[in-house]
Amino acid sequence: MAASTGTASAATSDSQAPGMDNPTIQYSMIMDHLIGDKRPVKDLNPAVMGGLPMPPKSDEQKMIERGMESCAFKSLLACVGGFVLGGAFGVFTAGIDTNVGFDPKDPLRTPTAREVLKDMGQRGMSYAKNFAIVGAMFSCTECIIESHRGKSDWKNAVYSGCVTGGAIGFRAGLKAGVLGCGGFAAFSAAIEYYLR
Repeated sequence: MAASTGTASAATSDSQAPGMDNPTIQYSMIMDHLIGDKRPVKDLNPAVMGGLPMPPKSDEQKMIERGMESCAFKSLLACVGGFVLGGAFGVFTAGIDTNVGFDPKDPLRTPTAREVLKDMGQRGMSYAKNFAIVGAMFSCTECIIESHRGKSDWKNAVYSGCVTGGAIGFRAGLKAGVLGCGGFAAFSAAIEYYLR
């Protein structure tokens, strides 16, 4: 009995410590031994995996996808979106401003509806232009930075926020450019943190 336990313990110690005469067994070696090189290659069919089957894309669809993923399209989309959002924001702020339509030369005169609407339209157009420019600049620089870096992460938005804020603020001087860069970068980082 003692001899059998001694040989059993020697056998377990040999199996635990692989040496030259007892190589380790790998999964790929077992698969090659059991199946061989006739393993079928599994295609990732969405119908098999529980998804909806999709037909292969045509050349026209691929061309449209490439166009929609281009920097020019993204910038144009941000420009149009910024114009609409800025116009709505300008009209809203003009609507709650109590000084809209008032003439500074004659403050006691009540403005007409036409004067108020004209002032609201001017403010809405001013906001729309500014938002469109900022949206196009931010989107274009983010797309260019993302293409250059080859990564899609939060740093792209921070870098493009710094470039956009710096370019806008630089018109007022170097200090305003630096502050604009830092402010836009911080705002972009906060938005990216919130969205991701």
